[in-house]
Amino acid sequence: MGTITLIRHGQANSSADNEEDHDRLSDLGHKQSQWLGEWFETQSERFDLVLSGSLRRHKETAMGLGFDAPVIDPRLNEMDYFNLGRAMEINLGVPMPKSDGFAEHLPKVMEAWHRAEIQGNETFATFENRVVNVLQEAIQPGRHVLCITSGGVISMILRHLLELDPRKMAHIALPIFNTSIHRVHVSPVGPLLAGYNAVPHLEAADRAFALTHF
Repeated sequence: MGTITLIRHGQANSSADNEEDHDRLSDLGHKQSQWLGEWFETQSERFDLVLSGSLRRHKETAMGLGFDAPVIDPRLNEMDYFNLGRAMEINLGVPMPKSDGFAEHLPKVMEAWHRAEIQGNETFATFENRVVNVLQEAIQPGRHVLCITSGGVISMILRHLLELDPRKMAHIALPIFNTSIHRVHVSPVGPLLAGYNAVPHLEAADRAFALTHF
């Protein structure tokens, strides 16, 4: 049985109001990545292929994990949330929220994007197709693949596996921790979700402060 292991990047610059400024790990994000890499070593985890999105926060997470030369695949890049948020404000009068309003904002964005009422740098269908395509290519019996990516990509993969509507996809995305582990088993009946949002490297009491969502 093969596996696909999905890792969300470490904490990025959460105070940014644009993608360029957001796209770098914070000091804590670097530490989260290092701790996860150390945990993989203690578990003797080995991968036949390591894929990473092309965003800076993906590459920095890969380095923290100990993978200096992953295969770069832009299909693992995050959705263009800043531009989607601007489109929500311009087209539908829904302003970009502060951090405490994100839980209400994300489902509205996913539904409006799915209905093609808004668009960032790609349509919902384009985002879904690229994410599903990289998943299907990674699925090979007996092969173990690591993908370093973002929360939106992980939630889209779960939408595909669990047949979630856009609102439920958003609800799956919201709790995803930075540097969390998600597992897909490659079985004779197809890909099966085998693990979601695990953070064994952050479970010690003295690392509780490092459990971050953004």
